[in-house]
Amino acid sequence: MTLVQLGALGCILMLLLLFGSMPVAFAMGLTGVCGFAVAVSGTAAMSVLTADMFGTFSSYSLTVIPLFVFMGQVAFHAGISGRLFAAANSWLSGLRGGLAMATVGACAAFGAICGSGPATAATMAAVALPEMKKYKYDDALSSGTVAAGGGLGMLIPPSVVFIVYGVLTEQSIGKLFMAGIIPGILVALVFCLVIAVQCYLKPELAPKTVSVPLADKFKALLGVIETVTLFLFVMGGIFAGWFTPTEGAAVGAAGSVVIAVCGGNCSWRMLYKAARETIRTSCMVLVIVAGATMFGHFLAITNIPTSFATWLAGLPVAPWIVIVMIMLFYLLAGCFVDALALILLTIPIFYPVVTEQLGYDPIWFGVIIVLVTQMGVITPPVGVNAYVVSGIDRSISLQTVFRGCIPFLLALVGVSALLMLFPEIVTWLPGMMK
Repeated sequence: MTLVQLGALGCILMLLLLFGSMPVAFAMGLTGVCGFAVAVSGTAAMSVLTADMFGTFSSYSLTVIPLFVFMGQVAFHAGISGRLFAAANSWLSGLRGGLAMATVGACAAFGAICGSGPATAATMAAVALPEMKKYKYDDALSSGTVAAGGGLGMLIPPSVVFIVYGVLTEQSIGKLFMAGIIPGILVALVFCLVIAVQCYLKPELAPKTVSVPLADKFKALLGVIETVTLFLFVMGGIFAGWFTPTEGAAVGAAGSVVIAVCGGNCSWRMLYKAARETIRTSCMVLVIVAGATMFGHFLAITNIPTSFATWLAGLPVAPWIVIVMIMLFYLLAGCFVDALALILLTIPIFYPVVTEQLGYDPIWFGVIIVLVTQMGVITPPVGVNAYVVSGIDRSISLQTVFRGCIPFLLALVGVSALLMLFPEIVTWLPGMMK
């Protein structure tokens, strides 16, 4: 058996383990270690296992993950998410579909201090779904809005997916953060447009709500000040070169605690809950990274990435067609594989093709990949955000959530095409960084 055949067999084995409901990290790690043992030796496989586990959990670059996750957890437990939704709702009151648009706005704002798509979806589901139910919003519209809006947490910095992509490709995490801002705002605006169009075509989806007086609207903005301040200080500091992304994460984590203390929302019990969720989420992400690293080392010795890259780059088609093919692959694979795991598995294969063979900007490619994997969190059968929303509100079936996500999925396809036609939307802001 050749190394390439062994690599292909390993990929099939890993997929079988995934379909057999084995956790993603263990499926990748077990396949990687066993494959390395067959290809080299058992002693070498054990050395790779220990080195990859230690290297992942001691990585300085990856310390931004628990710090940003802690920042988001403190913000959630301090009630910031509820105040964000209240402020957005007051300004969009009186519009048909205003509550759904407010949910998108709150998702975008909370994603700016959270960094996780599923966490954003879970938080806003608990806050926004009861309000939309009270005003008799259609279940598909309300649940689809929360699931799709939660995906903004993957695109708007600080994003865990951007961090992992930056570590894998050795690109500036700060530039990736900046690159996600404009596309993130664009996606949020397009989502609001999708809601408006749906409510215009079918008014029964979302009854009108009473408009809030202007004075109350400005009063509600007080609930946004803390979020905006924290986001601008962290992202502005990274943009200006005052501190690195890792230092910025530490500043953000400390800043969220200060905001909670100043707002009278801090307690030992709250900090314990935030720390417990941070440990759980961070360990999950880091174990997945370690498993993917092991699997990546196995693939490297089988020469599959190089062979595939050479074949893909040699296709007699225009470079943009290759990019579209890669995007379609991510869209289809995202229906079955977790977004983070998918990026960890495929970036070592596709990144050299796109940046070296085809000459595309690596920062632009990072945003495109995050945008496409954002589609994966709302597509069946493994759309994690849809599962999160359905789990929060058991009265809404999973099928209803997926049906409500379809218009937003089409919107994401449209935004992806726009970013392909006008890459400057992505590259302009990071190009201004010091």
